[in-house]
Amino acid sequence: MDELQANYKRTVTAWRLRTRAFELGRRTLVMGVVNITPDSFSDGGFFLDSEAAIARSLQLLDEGADLLDLGAESTRPGSRAGGDGPAVSVDEEQGRLLPVLEGILRARPDSLISVDTYKAETARAALAAGAEIINDVSGFTWDSALADACAEAQCGVVLSHTRGRPEEWKTQPMLAPDDVLATVASGLEDSFRRAASAGIRAEAIILDPGYGFGKRLDENFALLARQAELLRLGRPLLAGVSRKSFLGHKLAPLFAGKSAPVDARETASIAAMVAAILHGASLVRVHTVRAAVETARITDAVLEAD
Repeated sequence: MDELQANYKRTVTAWRLRTRAFELGRRTLVMGVVNITPDSFSDGGFFLDSEAAIARSLQLLDEGADLLDLGAESTRPGSRAGGDGPAVSVDEEQGRLLPVLEGILRARPDSLISVDTYKAETARAALAAGAEIINDVSGFTWDSALADACAEAQCGVVLSHTRGRPEEWKTQPMLAPDDVLATVASGLEDSFRRAASAGIRAEAIILDPGYGFGKRLDENFALLARQAELLRLGRPLLAGVSRKSFLGHKLAPLFAGKSAPVDARETASIAAMVAAILHGASLVRVHTVRAAVETARITDAVLEAD
């Protein structure tokens, strides 16, 4: 029992952002996702229009999101993100992103905004426009200049573990259950070293195991079950499990043997989010904010009662 409780333990620490510090660990923080894309796996095309994306962002803040994560290029499985000749150019990415970022900050100047990008040029533009955090799904592996851009701005950073590139994920060899955590821990350690070499302070960094990013189906459950062990790397954890395909696959027996459609994964997303919080996540990245906020309150109460 003592070992089980140790897996659930969270500590309170500061997250140093571009212009402010944010406390992590006292309660679970909720990051609301806004995809300004035509092709994201979950909500592609819904918020490609700038005004629709701004309205959606303000709605998520009203529902209780502590911060927003704006992305203007899909990294869904099979996409060319991070490869040679990425599907979305820097100009197109910024054309989608910056009007939304600027619109949110006009309406809510104190909003805390993260930008989901792996491109240094886009990161610099977003930070200049008021973003506080850069969320790099590649962990500084797809654009060698991004770490320097973040160090120069002294912004907050989310470093994710990604195994390979999206176009490779469906054909990668499966990992043995015992190898999943070791692979993720090693990759995050490498990203942490890249950040340190660029001059990024440890206090600016959050680590993300990267659920679905190069982990195939049940590999994600093996990772989730041992996620708390990643706390030994010394930084808080963000978990993004919302609507991921490994959840849909697990629900297949309830959907005539086919993966549950994206819009039927909300309950599974909440269940996975609870597991992630109980296994050490201080921050969760979600599409449906209000339900996540309520769930986090109850899960936090369990942790506080221990």
